[in-house]
Order: sequence, then structure tokens, then C-alpha cells
Amino acid sequence: RAFVTASQVVFVTDGEQRSALAVVRSLGRAGHRVYVCASRRRSLAGASRFARDEARVSDPLAHPDRFADEVRALLARWNVSVLIPIGDASLLALLPHRADLTRVLLPFPDETVVRRIADKAELLEVATRAGIAVPRQRTAMDSDALGALAAELAYPVVLKPARSVGEHAGQRAKLVVRHAANARDLERARHELSAAAYPVLVQQRIVGPGVGIFLLVWNGETIATFSHRRIREKPPSGGVSVYRESIPADPELVARSRALLDAFGWCGVAMVEYKMDERTGTPFLMEVNGRFWGSVQLAIDAGVDFPALLLRASLGEEVRPVSAYRTGIRSRWFWGDVDHLLARLRHSPAALSLPADTPGRWHAVRDFLRVRAGDREEILRADDPRPFARETAQWFGAVIR
Repeated sequence: RAFVTASQVVFVTDGEQRSALAVVRSLGRAGHRVYVCASRRRSLAGASRFARDEARVSDPLAHPDRFADEVRALLARWNVSVLIPIGDASLLALLPHRADLTRVLLPFPDETVVRRIADKAELLEVATRAGIAVPRQRTAMDSDALGALAAELAYPVVLKPARSVGEHAGQRAKLVVRHAANARDLERARHELSAAAYPVLVQQRIVGPGVGIFLLVWNGETIATFSHRRIREKPPSGGVSVYRESIPADPELVARSRALLDAFGWCGVAMVEYKMDERTGTPFLMEVNGRFWGSVQLAIDAGVDFPALLLRASLGEEVRPVSAYRTGIRSRWFWGDVDHLLARLRHSPAALSLPADTPGRWHAVRDFLRVRAGDREEILRADDPRPFARETAQWFGAVIR
């Protein structure tokens, strides 16, 4: 039965992440009481005027059980009704304790579904069966197997751990994507990869713009749809977007993405990321993030308020699906864009694993300075300036250190 959602007490983890700030702002503006935790003092989201309080907790990656215990204590202290984990490590630390959270709503699928969709090897196998293009790839189960592949590969290649959070000998580690332009680069990466990184997917590198399809699926219905293209990223060769633009959602990509999520029995928010091959225009699947993504603020600015919609849908309120939004809206993460520019100024395109025809340093400077009228700053907001001030102090502190 549909009902109108009353004000909720919401607890948001990973306050140091930009997506946490976007969620706090969204739900705070909607009239909910929002609390934040983070594994560092003075978090980004905790600085927001929409955060009622913030607490420091253990790192969910290094100490998942301790983190879960501390979160449960905070849930009781603040009488929380809704828990929203932001990062992969937090989600994986909290989902096993779902049965203990009898009075707290956790609007995510069960642990098995989350782990399956986060497994890039299984994801790409399912995508292939669904007719979605995926990069050519080989799988290395350990360091020796990766070394044995070196002479057989067509370079450049991308080295992707099968999971973003790896586990080995009882320890968890955050894993990153690496690039190899030749066998020498691959050998260097092989020696730097930890045992937790394996299995590693060795993929054909797709050169072209990144396009995201963002969906909220609840009880079999698509509640929200959004799409953006990446303009600049950190690191420049591919990573988190620092400057991006809302674009019309390609109906075919939306249908493919929804079918892919359905194959896993997904329920909740998800980002389905593609690379558009610049030679053929073919969209190649890169990954799926089953959580709030870093640039969720752009979707909110364009008119698709994913956090508020997720909360309303998960609480049983009748929600009208949202698929129309403003296109051409651009959003910049300022300090991330500064990092992008500094990387371009300090290193050659080859050193950054960029295509050979990438424009030079002064082109990067010109692009950074060319701010369009109407562009949105992701962190700096006139009605909530403290997060930007806190981030700025932390950025300069890191530079000094």
C-alpha cells in the first residue's frame, strides 16, 4: 500500500566521498535528519549544513568487523531508520549484518547479488550472453600466469582486478586499474600487483568517450534514468570523472543496461559504464557500480534526484518514474580537475597512457580555463560552502605533506 513518507533519520557512511555529500544534501533538503560517519576526521559530507552530526569510525577496508560494530552503535545512538552505505568496502562490511538491523532499512540487494555484480569476470560473461559488447580479454589467475601472457598480447592493454575490493589471507584491499603500453609496462605492473588483485582481467584498451547509464530499479520497475558523458577524468587515462555533461539517455543502451541488471536480480541504484569506441561507435561495457557513483550530484542538478527517489521507493511511497531531465548541464569537481591539469602538465601523454594523438599541455590549460556560463561546481555551493572550504584545506594540506 502506498503512503506518504514521513521525515526519516538517515545515516550515510563514507563522508569523505563526494557521493556521500550529494546524498546528504539531497536528503537534508528533502527534510530528513541526516548523520554521517567517515574513517577520517572532518569529512567532506560532515561539513555540510545538512549533516546533523558526524562521527569517526574505523576504516571499513582494513577493519570491516570493527567498522560494522561501530556503525551499529551509532545507529542506536541516533535512532536511525535508514542506512545508506556509500563505498564498496562499507557496503560489503555491513551487508552480512543485515539480519541484525531489524529496525533499519538498508535499500540494497542482498550480499550475494552485490558480490556477483561487482565481480567483473562474471559481469562480462553475463553481458556477452545478453548481446552487450565487451573488450577482448584474457584472465590471469596469478602473477606467473600474467607474466606468461606478456608475449601473446596485442598492446596497449588494461589490467583490471576482477573486483574493486580484493580479499586475500583474510585481508581486504582497494584495487585499481592499470595500463600497459608494452610488455615492459606489464612486467612492472605484475611486480606491483598484490596477491589480492587476482584474478586480473587483461583487456583490449577501448579508446573513446566514457558514457554512463544510471538507473534506479525497484520492485521490477525503472524508477529513474539518467546519462552523462565524461569530458575529463582523474587520472587522465581513465578513472573518476572530474568534468562531465548530462546527455540524452540512449534508449537502446538503457534497455541493454536494464536487461543486464535484471539478469542479476538487481534492486536499487546502479551505474552502468560504457566506452564508446571512437573508430566504430560501438559501446563496450566497462563495469557496473551497484551504489551511488561519484558524480551523482550532476544527475540531481539535471533533475533526477536519485537519493530522494531511492528513499521514497524503498519506503513504499508511490513514485512516478523520472526519465526526463535537463541535458547539456555540466558539472566540475574543481580540485579533481586541478589534479587532472597538474598531471597533464607534469607528464607526457605516453607517461599517462594517453593515446598518441592527445592534444598537448597548453590545450589542457585552455580547456581548464574555459568555463561555460551555467557550469555547476560539484562541491562549492553558495547555500552550503563549508564542504568546499574543508576540501580546499585538505587539498593544500596534502600538497604540503
